Amino acid sequence: MSSKKTLFPSYFLAGFECATHVNRRGAREDMVRRTQHDRFVDEDYARLLAVGIRGVRESVPWYRIQREDRLDFRPAEPFVTAGMRHEMTQIWDLFHYGFPPHLNPFEPEFVTRFADYCYAFARYLIRRTGEAGTRFYTPVNEPSFYAWAGGEVGWFAPFERGQGLELKLQLARAAIAGIEAIRAVDPGSRMVNVDPICNAVAPLDEPELAEDATRFNEFQWQTWDMISGRAWPELGGAPEYLDIVGVNYYLSGQWEHCRGTTLEYDDPRRKPFAEMLSGVARRYPGHTICITETGCWQDLRPRWVRDVVDGVLRVREAGVDVQGICLYPIVDMPDWHTGEWMKFGLWDVVPDGKVLRRVTYEPMLEEVRRSQRRLIAAGLEDESVLRAPAKTATRRVA
Repeated sequence: MSSKKTLFPSYFLAGFECATHVNRRGAREDMVRRTQHDRFVDEDYARLLAVGIRGVRESVPWYRIQREDRLDFRPAEPFVTAGMRHEMTQIWDLFHYGFPPHLNPFEPEFVTRFADYCYAFARYLIRRTGEAGTRFYTPVNEPSFYAWAGGEVGWFAPFERGQGLELKLQLARAAIAGIEAIRAVDPGSRMVNVDPICNAVAPLDEPELAEDATRFNEFQWQTWDMISGRAWPELGGAPEYLDIVGVNYYLSGQWEHCRGTTLEYDDPRRKPFAEMLSGVARRYPGHTICITETGCWQDLRPRWVRDVVDGVLRVREAGVDVQGICLYPIVDMPDWHTGEWMKFGLWDVVPDGKVLRRVTYEPMLEEVRRSQRRLIAAGLEDESVLRAPAKTATRRVA
């Protein structure tokens, strides 16, 4: 048995895609419903436990819970109950792009309503799960990306253009108000503030854009700086509000500046993941880092897991406190724009009538097992994660 000392009960965590935005066609997306995770949460959790994953990012659909002046947490109840039944540590995502349609994100009421909702959910969660233990919350998921998608380029509601910074400031206000509200009722809670890390580089035929790309890369720190009080101190941020820095990292997070073309996996201009993590640690010393979303598609999935673990182990050896790697999405999801299944995650989705069956992508399972053995050897994982009957359980279908 290893003597691991980590924040979560397993080093690998899992996340179920839970975006609830209104897309550019004006249609509400609800990925938990689209993937039938709401229908099969118990079976999904059983699969996670069978492969030694004991922590999960889970969502609360604010747009369904906030009804004018009334809050109804019944949509969250199946997930809370399943978490207790399976003894799963949950990180509660309170705002994943989707807000109630009667609110305007640019108005002050948006912040006060969000704080009231956060307070009420924390109180509800304590009543359902008891006072003991540590609860984890992500008040606002990816505010930097959402500010760009909803405020700069008009992809998501509220469909604004050229208002990215204004929306980012408002999301930071909401996050800070939400943190204060949660801690008023749950003072021992931990905050996981999630945003992507990225690296824009100059196109090969436009090297003169290198300096501008460097300036652009500085934008990735803005929301964390706001929440921590490092920038825009009038917002009321503080270092203790930043708490755990949640890092989202995908292949598409490195691109050619002004073109948006994703750098190929083996492009020498790609910055090593360990170097990117070290940059986060240098900017926010004393803060725990968690990889809150990471994954790749199709046959790149195993290689991506291996390379992410390589990066984490490298920075851990250098003293960087990285606690957990969340494989996201753990079950495949449809593309936001085309609706096609992306072949992401440990389980592919196969339609079978009205049921979406989960089918194990075996090469990724094999890599997860290899990586768990590496994490055990590094003292970051417990040997018990390998004793679960993975082959039997993962072949079950919903």
